[in-house]
Amino acid sequence: MKILFCKSRSPLSWLIRLITWSSWSHVALVNGDQAIEAEWNAVRLTTVAEIMSRHTAGVLVEFPCADPGATWAWALSQLGKPYDLKALFGFIMRRDWTDKGKWFCSELVAMGFQEGGSPLYRAEFVSHIDPGMLWMLPGGPPIAP
Repeated sequence: MKILFCKSRSPLSWLIRLITWSSWSHVALVNGDQAIEAEWNAVRLTTVAEIMSRHTAGVLVEFPCADPGATWAWALSQLGKPYDLKALFGFIMRRDWTDKGKWFCSELVAMGFQEGGSPLYRAEFVSHIDPGMLWMLPGGPPIAP
């Protein structure tokens, strides 16, 4: 299963990278040329090209996944769910303000892998995952988007 890591020059991207000490501010699950992302204001299905048109840099990384089909199917079931802005601010403030019916990007990706039988982190920490933490996991070599 592939994860797209990206960043832009926007103030929010800069702030996320500053707070998380990461090179990346956004992630999305990728299947072929399609991507599922949690972005302001909802989880949506889009393309890798569309995401890259909004960012200044990006890289695809292949991560081992026991059941990529289950990961993708679960992520598809989340389409239209709201963006979890409160949890994002809770993350920044080091508080758990997660709303189980809402998602921010790295939380959605981590839970997708968990639903696909390949948890990246223990379940109780999924809501505390940022793009930089996903980047530090052992994945395959980056693939140009």
